[in-house]
Amino acid sequence: MGIKRLLLLGGTALLLAGQAQAAPEGAATAEAAVIDWMARHHRFNTQLNAVIAVNPDALKIARALDAERKAGNVRGPLHGLPVLIKDNIETADPMATTAGSLALKDNITGRDAPLVARLRAAGVVVLGKANLSEWANIRSSRSTSGWSAVGGLTRNPYALDRSACGSSSGSAAAVAAGLAPAAIGTETDGSITCPAAMNGLVGLKPTVGLVSRTHVVPISHSQDTAGPMTATVRDAALLLTAMAGSDAADPATAEADARKADYAAGLSKTALKGVTLAVARFYTGDSPKTDAVFEQALKDLAAQGATLVEVKAFDEGPVGRAEGVVLFTEFKADIAAYLASTDPAKVKPRTLADLIAFNAATPEELRWFGQETFEKAQATKGLDDPDYLTARADAKRLAGPEGIDRILEETGAIAIVAPTTGPAWTIDLINGDHYGGSATTLPAVAGYPHLTVPMGQVEGLPVGLSFIGPAWSEARLLSLGYAYEQATMRRRPPELRAR
Repeated sequence: MGIKRLLLLGGTALLLAGQAQAAPEGAATAEAAVIDWMARHHRFNTQLNAVIAVNPDALKIARALDAERKAGNVRGPLHGLPVLIKDNIETADPMATTAGSLALKDNITGRDAPLVARLRAAGVVVLGKANLSEWANIRSSRSTSGWSAVGGLTRNPYALDRSACGSSSGSAAAVAAGLAPAAIGTETDGSITCPAAMNGLVGLKPTVGLVSRTHVVPISHSQDTAGPMTATVRDAALLLTAMAGSDAADPATAEADARKADYAAGLSKTALKGVTLAVARFYTGDSPKTDAVFEQALKDLAAQGATLVEVKAFDEGPVGRAEGVVLFTEFKADIAAYLASTDPAKVKPRTLADLIAFNAATPEELRWFGQETFEKAQATKGLDDPDYLTARADAKRLAGPEGIDRILEETGAIAIVAPTTGPAWTIDLINGDHYGGSATTLPAVAGYPHLTVPMGQVEGLPVGLSFIGPAWSEARLLSLGYAYEQATMRRRPPELRAR
């Protein structure tokens, strides 16, 4: 199977990398992969709006990596792999990092986020930037996921009138449609796992701190993290292995180096045998058809040797209320710190108040929804505010020690399983998103890892199975997800159809 065929089928990073290593000279190269990707981009991106910018240096980088391979220097399994980067993550390529906002349309920084530098060192080719929900969906509670003033509206390739979820909408839609073998997204609460589930992908939100947050447009230093979005669990493991690690500018990631692993090496098809999993029933009931798919997933887990223990109730309300205080307060401080790191000749706003004023003066920004969340964040009183400090402590305690950790301890389970969320809703630019229930908040607020794996479809729309564990349990979750994936193979590529 050639690279072109692989990409047209939505092929995986692992297969692409392996194909390139094993192919005869001139048959399958990074350059050929980039050329094929560009052809598919030109054919389909006008329908999807998944890609916000193409890297003009991608072919040059690919040719250099092919020359390295020809000379006998192969950096590893990702050598020559084309990858899209969500457009709130900086790359040193001549592309702006916009977070989807016109306020950052000239934000060409010339610097790689450390996570990108690690991927580049592993041999990845940065294809371009993926569209996203503007400001990673923090501007308004009435927003439409996947819309940004810079990139337009990302659509779900499984049904073009359906949401791709957010905020890593473009990353998910692009990989699902075969515009890239893999992509990097970011999550504060659900922004990797929701779009991955709704686009039939594997998505991993790592433990906060495992992946550096430096040079990533922020929402919250308590909850932000980047992570891989791929067609298979093994591909996600390969990317996480490359991108994990600390940096001096982000001292909170110091433990990451001690926790790093070869996440692909530990994958096992028998990882579910003899383990106990907690079934989060409190995440069911919003979508009966999704629940039916989930019941089949539970049968599949049991068939692979897992013991399932039911957890019928958990009150997430206090967690969500505390989370709101934390996110609003941290965003005001964190976005000011990020803006201060940019070139004032290219980025005029220097504070959240400046961004609010920019939006008010720029009709394109407020065309579909407002900025009431920005305004709530602007009204917060800073990182020393006692209300914020109390909310942060409460949020971590309720979601972590008294949430995920307590559930695992009381059930004797090593992980929690749940439906990630329901199927994609119909896009509604006038009224905004129609979110149902999701399993994203507890791991997001706790800062714990969350893996979603395709578990089937509802009327042709993908839904995902979540594996949630304690801090630093990425290796175990990936192995559990891999065993489930290999036993079921539920992923089906989209057909790019209107609905």
